[in-house]
Amino acid sequence: MKRLSTGLRGRLVTAFTLIAVTASSLVAGIGYELVKNRVIERAEETAVADVRDTLAGARLPIGALWPGDSPPTDQEISALQRSLRARNRAVVVTYEEYLYPDGDFGLGDVPADLRVRAGDRMVIKRQEMRGGMWLVIGTPVWRVEPVHLPQPTGMSVFVFVPLHEEERLLAGMRQPMATAGAIMFAIALAVALVSARRVLLPVRRLGSAARALGAGHLDTRLPVRGRDELAELTATFNDTAAALERSVSELRALEAMSRRFVADVSHELRTPLTAMTAVTDMLSEEAERLPPEPATAVRLVLREIERLRTLVEQLIEASRFDSGTAVLSLETVSIADAVRDCLEMRGWTEQVEVNVPEGLAFTADPRRFDVIVANLVGNALRHGERPVVVTARTTAHGLEVKVRDHGKGIPPADLPYVFNRFYKAGTRGDGSGLGLSIARSNAQLHGGTISVRPQRPGTLFTVWLPPA
Repeated sequence: MKRLSTGLRGRLVTAFTLIAVTASSLVAGIGYELVKNRVIERAEETAVADVRDTLAGARLPIGALWPGDSPPTDQEISALQRSLRARNRAVVVTYEEYLYPDGDFGLGDVPADLRVRAGDRMVIKRQEMRGGMWLVIGTPVWRVEPVHLPQPTGMSVFVFVPLHEEERLLAGMRQPMATAGAIMFAIALAVALVSARRVLLPVRRLGSAARALGAGHLDTRLPVRGRDELAELTATFNDTAAALERSVSELRALEAMSRRFVADVSHELRTPLTAMTAVTDMLSEEAERLPPEPATAVRLVLREIERLRTLVEQLIEASRFDSGTAVLSLETVSIADAVRDCLEMRGWTEQVEVNVPEGLAFTADPRRFDVIVANLVGNALRHGERPVVVTARTTAHGLEVKVRDHGKGIPPADLPYVFNRFYKAGTRGDGSGLGLSIARSNAQLHGGTISVRPQRPGTLFTVWLPPA
Protein backbone atom coordinates (compact mmCIF):
# COMPACT_ATOMS: atom_id res chain seq x y z
CA MET A 1 0.00 0.00 0.00
CA LYS A 2 2.89 2.35 -0.62
CA ARG A 3 1.18 4.45 -3.25
CA LEU A 4 -2.53 5.14 -3.67
CA SER A 5 -2.33 4.84 -7.47
CA THR A 6 -0.58 1.46 -7.57
CA GLY A 7 -1.79 -0.32 -4.42
CA LEU A 8 -4.87 -2.47 -4.04
CA ARG A 9 -6.61 0.36 -2.22
CA GLY A 10 -5.94 2.72 -5.12
CA ARG A 11 -7.23 0.22 -7.65
CA LEU A 12 -10.41 -0.38 -5.64
CA VAL A 13 -11.05 3.35 -5.20
CA THR A 14 -10.34 4.03 -8.86
CA ALA A 15 -12.57 1.20 -10.08
CA PHE A 16 -15.43 2.11 -7.73
CA THR A 17 -15.20 5.79 -8.63
CA LEU A 18 -15.02 5.10 -12.36
CA ILE A 19 -18.07 2.84 -12.19
CA ALA A 20 -20.04 5.39 -10.18
CA VAL A 21 -19.01 8.32 -12.37
CA THR A 22 -19.64 6.35 -15.56
CA ALA A 23 -23.08 5.29 -14.36
CA SER A 24 -24.02 8.81 -13.27
CA SER A 25 -22.66 10.25 -16.52
CA LEU A 26 -24.68 7.77 -18.56
CA VAL A 27 -27.83 8.53 -16.58
CA ALA A 28 -27.27 12.28 -16.86
CA GLY A 29 -26.39 12.04 -20.56
CA ILE A 30 -29.34 9.85 -21.41
CA GLY A 31 -31.65 12.05 -19.35
CA TYR A 32 -30.33 15.17 -21.02
CA GLU A 33 -30.78 13.68 -24.48
CA LEU A 34 -34.31 12.57 -23.67
CA VAL A 35 -35.23 16.02 -22.38
CA LYS A 36 -33.50 17.67 -25.33
CA ASN A 37 -35.31 15.50 -27.86
CA ARG A 38 -38.63 16.05 -26.14
CA VAL A 39 -38.18 19.82 -26.01
CA ILE A 40 -37.15 20.00 -29.67
CA GLU A 41 -39.92 17.65 -30.75
CA ARG A 42 -42.50 19.69 -28.88
CA ALA A 43 -41.23 22.90 -30.49
CA GLU A 44 -41.36 21.20 -33.89
CA GLU A 45 -44.88 19.89 -33.29
CA THR A 46 -46.10 23.30 -32.19
CA ALA A 47 -44.51 25.08 -35.14
CA VAL A 48 -45.74 22.54 -37.69
CA ALA A 49 -49.30 22.63 -36.27
CA ASP A 50 -49.29 26.41 -36.32
CA VAL A 51 -48.08 26.54 -39.94
CA ARG A 52 -50.59 23.89 -41.00
CA ASP A 53 -53.50 25.67 -39.28
CA THR A 54 -52.52 29.03 -40.72
CA LEU A 55 -52.26 27.69 -44.25
CA ALA A 56 -55.51 25.79 -43.88
CA GLY A 57 -57.29 29.04 -43.17
CA ALA A 58 -55.79 30.91 -46.12
CA ARG A 59 -58.27 31.96 -48.83
CA LEU A 60 -56.01 33.18 -51.59
CA PRO A 61 -57.08 32.67 -55.25
CA ILE A 62 -53.90 30.87 -56.26
CA GLY A 63 -53.19 27.96 -58.52
CA ALA A 64 -55.85 26.99 -61.02
CA LEU A 65 -58.16 30.05 -61.03
CA TRP A 66 -61.85 29.56 -61.08
CA PRO A 67 -64.43 31.78 -62.73
CA GLY A 68 -64.49 35.06 -60.89
CA ASP A 69 -61.04 34.53 -59.32
CA SER A 70 -58.15 36.88 -59.81
CA PRO A 71 -54.45 36.21 -59.12
CA PRO A 72 -53.23 37.03 -55.57
CA THR A 73 -51.76 40.43 -55.16
CA ASP A 74 -48.48 41.25 -53.44
CA GLN A 75 -50.45 42.62 -50.50
CA GLU A 76 -52.32 39.33 -50.07
CA ILE A 77 -49.08 37.32 -50.12
CA SER A 78 -47.52 39.76 -47.64
CA ALA A 79 -50.56 39.29 -45.41
CA LEU A 80 -49.97 35.50 -45.59
CA GLN A 81 -46.37 36.05 -44.61
CA ARG A 82 -47.42 38.15 -41.65
CA SER A 83 -49.87 35.52 -40.47
CA LEU A 84 -47.04 32.92 -40.45
CA ARG A 85 -44.43 35.25 -38.95
CA ALA A 86 -45.48 34.95 -35.30
CA ARG A 87 -42.86 34.50 -32.53
CA ASN A 88 -39.88 35.97 -34.39
CA ARG A 89 -40.23 33.65 -37.33
CA ALA A 90 -39.15 34.44 -40.88
CA VAL A 91 -41.24 33.39 -43.88
CA VAL A 92 -40.06 33.03 -47.49
CA VAL A 93 -42.74 32.45 -50.16
CA THR A 94 -42.32 31.33 -53.75
CA TYR A 95 -45.23 31.58 -56.20
CA GLU A 96 -44.67 30.29 -59.67
CA GLU A 97 -41.59 32.23 -60.80
CA TYR A 98 -41.89 34.90 -58.10
CA LEU A 99 -39.92 35.04 -54.83
CA TYR A 100 -41.07 36.84 -51.71
CA PRO A 101 -38.13 37.04 -49.24
CA ASP A 102 -38.40 38.09 -45.61
CA GLY A 103 -35.78 40.56 -44.50
CA ASP A 104 -32.34 38.93 -44.67
CA PHE A 105 -33.87 35.51 -45.24
CA GLY A 106 -34.14 34.31 -48.80
CA LEU A 107 -34.33 31.11 -50.79
CA GLY A 108 -30.55 30.71 -50.40
CA ASP A 109 -31.06 30.06 -46.65
CA VAL A 110 -33.23 27.04 -47.41
CA PRO A 111 -31.21 23.78 -47.49
CA ALA A 112 -31.13 22.38 -51.02
CA ASP A 113 -32.43 18.93 -50.06
CA LEU A 114 -35.34 20.44 -48.16
CA ARG A 115 -36.20 22.72 -51.10
CA VAL A 116 -36.42 19.70 -53.41
CA ARG A 117 -38.47 17.54 -51.02
CA ALA A 118 -40.84 20.41 -50.13
CA GLY A 119 -42.31 20.38 -53.66
CA ASP A 120 -44.91 17.74 -52.83
CA ARG A 121 -45.14 17.40 -49.04
CA MET A 122 -44.36 19.18 -45.79
CA VAL A 123 -40.80 18.57 -44.56
CA ILE A 124 -38.82 19.92 -41.61
CA LYS A 125 -35.14 20.18 -40.85
CA ARG A 126 -33.01 21.62 -38.07
CA GLN A 127 -30.27 23.87 -39.37
CA GLU A 128 -27.41 25.76 -37.69
CA MET A 129 -27.39 29.30 -39.05
CA ARG A 130 -26.83 32.86 -37.96
CA GLY A 131 -25.20 31.81 -34.68
CA GLY A 132 -28.04 29.58 -33.51
CA MET A 133 -30.29 26.64 -34.19
CA TRP A 134 -33.33 27.11 -36.47
CA LEU A 135 -36.16 24.87 -37.53
CA VAL A 136 -36.88 25.15 -41.25
CA ILE A 137 -40.39 24.08 -42.36
CA GLY A 138 -41.04 23.74 -46.09
CA THR A 139 -44.43 22.90 -47.51
CA PRO A 140 -46.42 23.34 -50.70
CA VAL A 141 -49.75 25.19 -50.47
CA TRP A 142 -52.82 23.24 -51.51
CA ARG A 143 -56.23 24.66 -52.41
CA VAL A 144 -59.36 22.83 -51.28
CA GLU A 145 -62.20 25.23 -52.08
CA PRO A 146 -64.46 25.33 -53.99
CA VAL A 147 -64.39 21.67 -55.14
CA HIS A 148 -63.29 20.29 -51.73
CA LEU A 149 -60.38 18.39 -53.33
CA PRO A 150 -56.75 19.36 -52.64
CA GLN A 151 -55.35 21.10 -55.70
CA PRO A 152 -51.71 22.22 -56.14
CA THR A 153 -51.40 25.97 -56.22
CA GLY A 154 -47.78 26.44 -57.35
CA MET A 155 -47.00 28.23 -54.08
CA SER A 156 -44.36 27.00 -51.53
CA VAL A 157 -43.82 28.40 -48.06
CA PHE A 158 -40.57 28.15 -46.08
CA VAL A 159 -40.89 29.10 -42.42
CA PHE A 160 -37.76 29.70 -40.30
CA VAL A 161 -38.56 29.01 -36.63
CA PRO A 162 -35.86 30.09 -34.12
CA LEU A 163 -35.04 27.57 -31.38
CA HIS A 164 -33.25 30.10 -29.18
CA GLU A 165 -35.62 29.64 -26.24
CA GLU A 166 -35.18 25.88 -26.34
CA GLU A 167 -31.38 26.28 -26.53
CA ARG A 168 -31.43 28.59 -23.49
CA LEU A 169 -33.58 26.08 -21.63
CA LEU A 170 -31.17 23.22 -22.43
CA ALA A 171 -28.14 25.38 -21.64
CA GLY A 172 -29.72 26.17 -18.28
CA MET A 173 -29.97 22.44 -17.61
CA ARG A 174 -26.27 21.79 -18.23
CA GLN A 175 -25.00 23.71 -15.21
CA PRO A 176 -27.24 21.91 -12.68
CA MET A 177 -26.35 18.60 -14.29
CA ALA A 178 -22.63 19.41 -14.09
CA THR A 179 -23.05 20.41 -10.44
CA ALA A 180 -24.95 17.20 -9.77
CA GLY A 181 -22.18 15.26 -11.52
CA ALA A 182 -19.52 16.92 -9.34
CA ILE A 183 -21.55 16.12 -6.22
CA MET A 184 -21.98 12.55 -7.44
CA PHE A 185 -18.23 12.27 -8.03
CA ALA A 186 -17.47 13.54 -4.52
CA ILE A 187 -20.02 11.15 -3.01
CA ALA A 188 -18.66 8.25 -5.09
CA LEU A 189 -15.10 9.03 -4.07
CA ALA A 190 -16.04 9.24 -0.40
CA VAL A 191 -18.02 6.01 -0.56
CA ALA A 192 -15.14 4.35 -2.45
CA LEU A 193 -12.61 5.40 0.19
CA VAL A 194 -14.80 4.19 3.03
CA SER A 195 -15.60 0.93 1.22
CA ALA A 196 -11.96 0.33 0.32
CA ARG A 197 -10.96 0.92 3.92
CA ARG A 198 -13.58 -1.54 5.16
CA VAL A 199 -12.52 -4.12 2.58
CA LEU A 200 -8.78 -3.67 3.01
CA LEU A 201 -8.68 -3.41 6.80
CA PRO A 202 -8.77 -7.23 7.17
CA VAL A 203 -6.18 -7.50 4.42
CA ARG A 204 -3.89 -5.07 6.27
CA ARG A 205 -4.38 -7.05 9.45
CA LEU A 206 -3.49 -10.23 7.60
CA GLY A 207 -0.39 -8.55 6.17
CA SER A 208 0.72 -7.34 9.61
CA ALA A 209 0.05 -10.76 11.10
CA ALA A 210 2.02 -12.44 8.30
CA ARG A 211 4.97 -10.10 8.90
CA ALA A 212 4.80 -10.81 12.63
CA LEU A 213 4.71 -14.52 11.87
CA GLY A 214 7.74 -14.13 9.60
CA ALA A 215 9.55 -12.25 12.37
CA GLY A 216 9.17 -15.26 14.65
CA HIS A 217 6.01 -14.39 16.61
CA LEU A 218 4.41 -17.76 16.01
CA ASP A 219 1.60 -17.13 18.51
CA THR A 220 0.10 -14.44 16.24
CA ARG A 221 -3.63 -14.94 15.64
CA LEU A 222 -6.43 -12.79 14.23
CA PRO A 223 -10.08 -12.49 15.33
CA VAL A 224 -12.53 -13.98 12.83
CA ARG A 225 -15.45 -11.65 12.10
CA GLY A 226 -18.36 -12.51 9.82
CA ARG A 227 -18.79 -15.39 7.41
CA ASP A 228 -17.52 -13.96 4.14
CA GLU A 229 -14.44 -14.88 2.11
CA LEU A 230 -12.15 -12.67 4.21
CA ALA A 231 -13.39 -14.38 7.37
CA GLU A 232 -12.59 -17.76 5.79
CA LEU A 233 -9.16 -16.48 4.80
CA THR A 234 -8.54 -15.25 8.36
CA ALA A 235 -9.59 -18.62 9.79
CA THR A 236 -7.27 -20.39 7.34
CA PHE A 237 -4.43 -18.08 8.38
CA ASN A 238 -5.02 -18.90 12.04
CA ASP A 239 -5.04 -22.64 11.29
CA THR A 240 -1.86 -22.32 9.26
CA ALA A 241 -0.16 -20.27 11.99
CA ALA A 242 -1.14 -22.85 14.61
CA ALA A 243 0.19 -25.70 12.48
CA LEU A 244 3.39 -23.77 11.81
CA GLU A 245 3.85 -23.06 15.51
CA ARG A 246 3.48 -26.75 16.34
CA SER A 247 5.91 -27.76 13.59
CA VAL A 248 8.51 -25.15 14.56
CA SER A 249 8.19 -26.09 18.23
CA GLU A 250 8.79 -29.72 17.37
CA LEU A 251 11.75 -28.83 15.14
CA ARG A 252 13.24 -26.61 17.80
CA ALA A 253 12.87 -29.37 20.35
CA LEU A 254 14.52 -31.85 18.01
CA GLU A 255 17.27 -29.38 17.19
CA ALA A 256 17.92 -28.71 20.88
CA MET A 257 18.05 -32.44 21.54
CA SER A 258 20.44 -32.92 18.63
CA ARG A 259 22.72 -30.13 19.81
CA ARG A 260 22.67 -31.40 23.35
CA PHE A 261 23.45 -34.92 22.12
CA VAL A 262 26.41 -33.65 20.04
CA ALA A 263 27.71 -31.60 22.97
CA ASP A 264 27.31 -34.48 25.40
CA VAL A 265 28.99 -36.97 23.07
CA SER A 266 31.83 -34.55 22.36
CA HIS A 267 32.48 -34.00 26.06
CA GLU A 268 32.28 -37.71 26.77
CA LEU A 269 34.81 -38.44 24.01
CA ARG A 270 37.19 -35.86 25.38
CA THR A 271 38.23 -38.00 28.36
CA PRO A 272 39.27 -41.14 26.45
CA LEU A 273 40.86 -38.95 23.79
CA THR A 274 42.95 -37.21 26.43
CA ALA A 275 44.24 -40.59 27.60
CA MET A 276 44.85 -41.74 24.03
CA THR A 277 46.69 -38.53 23.16
CA ALA A 278 48.94 -38.92 26.21
CA VAL A 279 50.46 -42.08 24.78
CA THR A 280 50.76 -40.92 21.15
CA ASP A 281 54.31 -39.67 21.65
CA MET A 282 55.36 -43.03 23.09
CA LEU A 283 53.63 -44.91 20.28
CA SER A 284 55.28 -42.65 17.73
CA GLU A 285 58.73 -43.43 19.15
CA GLU A 286 57.97 -47.16 19.28
CA ALA A 287 56.83 -47.16 15.66
CA GLU A 288 60.37 -46.39 14.58
CA ARG A 289 61.56 -49.69 16.10
CA LEU A 290 58.72 -51.85 14.84
CA PRO A 291 58.64 -53.88 11.60
CA PRO A 292 57.19 -52.02 8.59
CA GLU A 293 53.66 -53.44 8.70
CA PRO A 294 53.05 -52.86 12.45
CA ALA A 295 54.72 -49.44 12.12
CA THR A 296 52.30 -48.49 9.33
CA ALA A 297 49.35 -49.59 11.45
CA VAL A 298 50.58 -47.56 14.43
CA ARG A 299 51.04 -44.44 12.31
CA LEU A 300 47.52 -44.91 10.89
CA VAL A 301 46.12 -45.13 14.40
CA LEU A 302 48.02 -42.01 15.47
CA ARG A 303 46.74 -40.08 12.43
CA GLU A 304 43.15 -41.13 13.08
CA ILE A 305 43.48 -40.24 16.78
CA GLU A 306 44.61 -36.75 15.74
CA ARG A 307 41.68 -36.44 13.33
CA LEU A 308 39.29 -37.57 16.03
CA ARG A 309 40.79 -35.09 18.52
CA THR A 310 40.38 -32.26 15.99
CA LEU A 311 36.78 -33.30 15.21
CA VAL A 312 35.85 -33.40 18.92
CA GLU A 313 37.36 -29.97 19.51
CA GLN A 314 35.45 -28.58 16.52
CA LEU A 315 32.19 -30.14 17.68
CA ILE A 316 32.64 -28.67 21.15
CA GLU A 317 33.38 -25.28 19.62
CA ALA A 318 30.30 -25.53 17.38
CA SER A 319 28.14 -26.47 20.38
CA ARG A 320 29.34 -23.33 22.17
CA PHE A 321 28.12 -21.20 19.25
CA ASP A 322 24.80 -23.06 19.18
CA SER A 323 24.22 -22.60 22.90
CA GLY A 324 25.25 -18.93 22.81
CA THR A 325 28.04 -19.39 25.36
CA ALA A 326 30.85 -18.33 23.00
CA VAL A 327 32.28 -14.97 24.13
CA LEU A 328 35.03 -12.65 22.99
CA SER A 329 38.13 -11.76 24.92
CA LEU A 330 39.35 -8.69 23.09
CA GLU A 331 42.85 -7.26 23.19
CA THR A 332 45.21 -5.44 20.86
CA VAL A 333 46.76 -8.00 18.53
CA SER A 334 49.81 -7.66 16.29
CA ILE A 335 48.38 -9.16 13.11
CA ALA A 336 51.78 -10.04 11.60
CA ASP A 337 52.90 -11.84 14.77
CA ALA A 338 49.54 -13.61 15.13
CA VAL A 339 49.68 -14.93 11.54
CA ARG A 340 53.30 -16.09 11.89
CA ASP A 341 52.61 -17.79 15.24
CA CYS A 342 49.60 -19.55 13.74
CA LEU A 343 51.67 -20.92 10.85
CA GLU A 344 54.66 -21.82 13.04
CA MET A 345 52.56 -23.79 15.57
CA ARG A 346 51.19 -25.96 12.75
CA GLY A 347 54.42 -26.31 10.76
CA TRP A 348 53.14 -24.30 7.78
CA THR A 349 55.72 -21.52 7.78
CA GLU A 350 57.61 -22.84 4.76
CA GLN A 351 54.43 -23.50 2.77
CA VAL A 352 52.73 -20.09 3.07
CA GLU A 353 53.69 -16.58 1.88
CA VAL A 354 52.82 -13.84 4.36
CA ASN A 355 52.39 -10.24 3.18
CA VAL A 356 51.38 -8.44 6.36
CA PRO A 357 52.86 -5.05 7.31
CA GLU A 358 54.91 -5.03 10.48
CA GLY A 359 53.31 -3.01 13.22
CA LEU A 360 49.78 -3.67 11.94
CA ALA A 361 47.70 -3.86 15.13
CA PHE A 362 43.97 -4.50 15.59
CA THR A 363 41.62 -5.18 18.50
CA ALA A 364 40.38 -8.78 18.36
CA ASP A 365 40.19 -12.04 20.29
CA PRO A 366 43.64 -13.59 19.60
CA ARG A 367 42.49 -17.20 20.10
CA ARG A 368 39.54 -16.87 17.76
CA PHE A 369 41.61 -14.92 15.21
CA ASP A 370 44.08 -17.82 15.28
CA VAL A 371 41.21 -20.27 14.62
CA ILE A 372 40.05 -18.21 11.63
CA VAL A 373 43.50 -18.04 10.03
CA ALA A 374 44.29 -21.70 10.79
CA ASN A 375 41.08 -22.97 9.23
CA LEU A 376 41.41 -20.86 6.08
CA VAL A 377 45.10 -21.63 5.56
CA GLY A 378 44.64 -25.34 6.38
CA ASN A 379 41.76 -25.52 3.88
CA ALA A 380 43.93 -23.86 1.20
CA LEU A 381 46.85 -26.24 1.83
CA ARG A 382 44.67 -29.37 1.82
CA HIS A 383 42.47 -28.60 -1.17
CA GLY A 384 44.43 -25.98 -3.14
CA GLU A 385 47.93 -25.65 -4.51
CA ARG A 386 50.87 -23.46 -3.74
CA PRO A 387 51.60 -20.67 -3.48
CA VAL A 388 49.21 -19.98 -0.59
CA VAL A 389 49.32 -16.27 0.20
CA VAL A 390 48.07 -14.47 3.32
CA THR A 391 47.68 -10.68 3.19
CA ALA A 392 46.22 -8.23 5.68
CA ARG A 393 45.49 -4.52 5.84
CA THR A 394 43.31 -2.07 7.73
CA THR A 395 40.76 0.13 6.01
CA ALA A 396 38.28 2.74 7.13
CA HIS A 397 35.83 -0.10 7.70
CA GLY A 398 38.05 -2.42 9.76
CA LEU A 399 40.55 -5.26 9.25
CA GLU A 400 40.72 -7.16 5.97
CA VAL A 401 42.58 -10.48 5.81
CA LYS A 402 42.83 -12.44 2.54
CA VAL A 403 43.91 -16.06 2.03
CA ARG A 404 44.42 -17.25 -1.54
CA ASP A 405 45.60 -20.48 -3.09
CA HIS A 406 46.46 -21.21 -6.73
CA GLY A 407 44.81 -24.58 -7.20
CA LYS A 408 41.91 -25.75 -9.34
CA GLY A 409 39.43 -23.76 -7.28
CA ILE A 410 36.07 -24.65 -5.79
CA PRO A 411 33.41 -25.78 -8.29
CA PRO A 412 30.88 -22.96 -8.87
CA ALA A 413 28.00 -25.20 -7.78
CA ASP A 414 29.67 -25.66 -4.36
CA LEU A 415 30.52 -22.02 -3.63
CA PRO A 416 27.18 -21.12 -1.94
CA TYR A 417 27.53 -24.04 0.49
CA VAL A 418 31.20 -24.07 1.54
CA PHE A 419 30.39 -22.50 4.93
CA ASN A 420 27.69 -25.07 5.74
CA ARG A 421 28.54 -27.59 8.43
CA PHE A 422 29.88 -30.95 7.25
CA TYR A 423 29.83 -29.78 3.64
CA LYS A 424 32.79 -30.96 1.56
CA ALA A 425 33.18 -29.22 -1.77
CA GLY A 426 33.92 -31.37 -4.79
CA THR A 427 35.43 -34.26 -2.85
CA ARG A 428 34.90 -36.11 0.39
CA GLY A 429 38.48 -35.37 1.47
CA ASP A 430 39.91 -36.10 4.90
CA GLY A 431 38.48 -33.03 6.68
CA SER A 432 35.44 -32.82 8.92
CA GLY A 433 33.59 -30.16 6.94
CA LEU A 434 33.40 -27.97 10.06
CA GLY A 435 36.47 -25.75 9.63
CA LEU A 436 35.02 -23.06 7.38
CA SER A 437 31.77 -23.01 9.36
CA ILE A 438 33.67 -22.44 12.62
CA ALA A 439 35.86 -19.79 10.99
CA ARG A 440 32.78 -17.87 9.82
CA SER A 441 31.11 -18.20 13.24
CA ASN A 442 34.21 -16.70 14.87
CA ALA A 443 34.21 -13.84 12.38
CA GLN A 444 30.51 -13.23 13.00
CA LEU A 445 31.15 -13.24 16.76
CA HIS A 446 33.45 -10.25 16.08
CA GLY A 447 30.64 -8.63 14.05
CA GLY A 448 32.38 -9.42 10.78
CA THR A 449 32.06 -11.94 7.99
CA ILE A 450 33.95 -14.16 5.53
CA SER A 451 33.35 -14.24 1.78
CA VAL A 452 34.69 -16.49 -0.96
CA ARG A 453 35.37 -15.73 -4.63
CA PRO A 454 36.85 -17.82 -7.43
CA GLN A 455 40.17 -16.66 -8.90
CA ARG A 456 42.14 -17.57 -11.99
CA PRO A 457 43.65 -19.79 -10.72
CA GLY A 458 42.54 -20.76 -7.23
CA THR A 459 40.16 -19.40 -4.62
CA LEU A 460 40.20 -16.25 -2.48
CA PHE A 461 38.74 -16.09 1.04
CA THR A 462 38.34 -12.59 2.53
CA VAL A 463 37.87 -11.99 6.24
CA TRP A 464 36.42 -8.66 7.38
CA LEU A 465 36.37 -7.63 11.02
CA PRO A 466 34.92 -4.27 12.09
CA PRO A 467 36.75 -2.00 14.52
CA ALA A 468 35.89 -2.64 18.14
